[in-house]
Amino acid sequence: MTFSVRYAGRDGGGACLRLAGELDLSTAPELTAAIDRLTEAGERRVLLDLTDLTFCDSTGMAVFVRGDNRAAADGGWLRVVGANGRVERVLRVTGLAEVLRYEPDTVDPASHSAP
Repeated sequence: MTFSVRYAGRDGGGACLRLAGELDLSTAPELTAAIDRLTEAGERRVLLDLTDLTFCDSTGMAVFVRGDNRAAADGGWLRVVGANGRVERVLRVTGLAEVLRYEPDTVDPASHSAP
């Protein structure tokens, strides 16, 4: 399966990237580049929609953490929503669900008080 990243703006500011397919060693650079473009353009709040992401290895998880660290350095955040199946399990087992404040029922973390 292939991997894709699609940009979608969000009401109230910030950016949403919709991920689809398999995020792994060979596809992680594409997501890293997309996050870098957003943060370099001044985006401080980045939402990753994982609804259509079918697989994510440790390389993909590292991209999530790197993106969150980069956004946090500028007073923002990176959050994930929509994870399911194996992707959600990996987020929970690794502890990244807590780090990235993943809440399975939350559509947009800006609807809560996300720091």
